[in-house]
Amino acid sequence: MLFERIRRNFQLRFKDRSSAANILADVIMSSLRKEPKEQILVLGIPRGGVVTADIFASKLSIPNFDIVIPRKLTDPFNKELAIGAIMEDGTTYLDQERINNPLISFDYIEKEKLEQIAEIKRRASLYRGNVTHPHTVPGATTILLDDGAATGATVIAAARWIRKQYKPRHFIIALPVAPKPTLKLLGQECDSVEAVIAPGNFHSVGQYYEDFNPVTDDEVMDIMRKRNMSSQ
Repeated sequence: MLFERIRRNFQLRFKDRSSAANILADVIMSSLRKEPKEQILVLGIPRGGVVTADIFASKLSIPNFDIVIPRKLTDPFNKELAIGAIMEDGTTYLDQERINNPLISFDYIEKEKLEQIAEIKRRASLYRGNVTHPHTVPGATTILLDDGAATGATVIAAARWIRKQYKPRHFIIALPVAPKPTLKLLGQECDSVEAVIAPGNFHSVGQYYEDFNPVTDDEVMDIMRKRNMSSQ
């Protein structure tokens, strides 16, 4: 009983995104042993998920790497809260429970979609220049990574787009941390979900990192240039 109380009170925290990515790679490594590295595609969600995905792919010597850019659709009264997410082509996930709020109008949602698509296009141009998905591997084992998920909205929108665009043979969503209800939700969008930490008492992704400083556009661009995926 004493051990159980200590375990409940102890919160595992990653040192930083690099540490989280390395641990996540160790967790997934055994399930990828039979997969040819050339038939695996790693995808990261900007900004923090690109750092995570880059380190993950490097540790496992996976050459095929790219980014996907979903954007959160925000609650009109709390911009930190997601009511859904969208991709550049309009692929959308909406949290039905949240958008059923009568104070959130259809017009607001449509306006928010347009604003976030414009931001996706801006980021895509910034990160890639004129380079477009050079490492597409149709039918590959595809792994989508972020540095964590709270509601999972952006991961779901990205996952739905990936299934349409890449048609992966096997599709994995991998995260250092996400709450159990979110992992259950994400499991409906892929073949398997991998997480290092799946807390029951979850408040934010950042609480599970000692260093969770924001990742800058410059850091993402550095990774893209290093991988010859940007003309900037």
